[in-house]
Amino acid sequence: MAKKDTLKTYTFDWEGKEKNGKGKKISGKIVSTTVAMAKAELRKQGIKTSKIKKHSSKSLHGSKITPMDIAFFTRQLASMLKAGVPLINSFDVAADSIDKSSVKNLIMMIKNDVAGGNNLANALQRHPEYFDDLYCSLVAAGEQAGALDTTLERVATYKEKSEALKAKIKKAMTYPIAVVAIATLVTGIMLIKVVPQFESVFNSFGAELPPFTQLVVHISEVLQKWWYIVLFLLIAVVLSFRRLLQKSEAARNRVDRMMLHVPILGEILKKSAVARFARTLATTFSAGVSLVDALDSVASAAGNVVFRQAIHAIKKEISTGHQLQFAMRNTNIFPNMATQMVAIGEEAGSLDEMLAKVAVYYEKEVDNMIDNLTSLLEPIIMAVLGVIVGGLIIAMYLPIFQLGSVI
Repeated sequence: MAKKDTLKTYTFDWEGKEKNGKGKKISGKIVSTTVAMAKAELRKQGIKTSKIKKHSSKSLHGSKITPMDIAFFTRQLASMLKAGVPLINSFDVAADSIDKSSVKNLIMMIKNDVAGGNNLANALQRHPEYFDDLYCSLVAAGEQAGALDTTLERVATYKEKSEALKAKIKKAMTYPIAVVAIATLVTGIMLIKVVPQFESVFNSFGAELPPFTQLVVHISEVLQKWWYIVLFLLIAVVLSFRRLLQKSEAARNRVDRMMLHVPILGEILKKSAVARFARTLATTFSAGVSLVDALDSVASAAGNVVFRQAIHAIKKEISTGHQLQFAMRNTNIFPNMATQMVAIGEEAGSLDEMLAKVAVYYEKEVDNMIDNLTSLLEPIIMAVLGVIVGGLIIAMYLPIFQLGSVI
């Protein structure tokens, strides 16, 4: 991969006052490499900054920009360039075909940067929240090779496939979580609202309740009295866990490793990681990026620490002269089929095509496994809900069989 000639630049929003003694509050935007450099440039202009931060999605008025919005924009841009429309005019056509005002604003900002003399890759780098390093590197390679339209088409395909895969993984993880939440809610309502009605009936007869019924009644009493504390603790645990994952890389890595060992779900995550590896590497390699440089982008897009570390190990082996197939086999985490197809691609000189086939195969595998998981979970979920609800009903009706001896 060709080295960048210039440092990556960003757009910063700033607020401050003029140094001329008037104390008038002013604000604006500035393009620079870092916050410190932006402050220095503003000082040269006679401005004392009170607040400065990187330009964010909140600065683009309208609804949130999603990765699929970026994929659609990329596809539109590629189609316009293939049709022979100049790049500047392509931005106008792409903006007209999109309804979201936030996306339109983003496209116009990129257009203004390109019209001002920047190449497309540098213009995209000013919006890292939407265009990551992989995206910008591929566009830069396409511009240098004079094949921007073809490169953008590959990038669009990559993002579409990548987001589709993420959506499937999210579906596989969301379904059981949603069912557990519903089961918890139903159980809570029964314990707080239904059980007390039975308890008052039992107390009127003065009979001793069976141990199982007593247990359910005690749980109900605790929830009636302290339900808000229990709810607070549940929310606190969830939020604390999320914050821990956001702040601690070690915690995220540990969760990544644990998830790969979860029955069924772990296998889905492994195959999705292989599909992501193959799809990313095929896209970067076909764009003219060298294999060693491409692996850096592949590692950052791995989505799991185990595969990320394995890809870094692959890069080291390839840097010392080993073939990709041997480096993949030495990690002991890639399936034999993926390794064999890579070997065929290396021997035939069509590595990018074979990697694309590997990606398609494992994407279909993930799709099928998620469908099977959904079918498998339905009876399991019904059984779990039946045990929970049925257990509560049995606990409430057990004392009825003792009423005859009390009356």
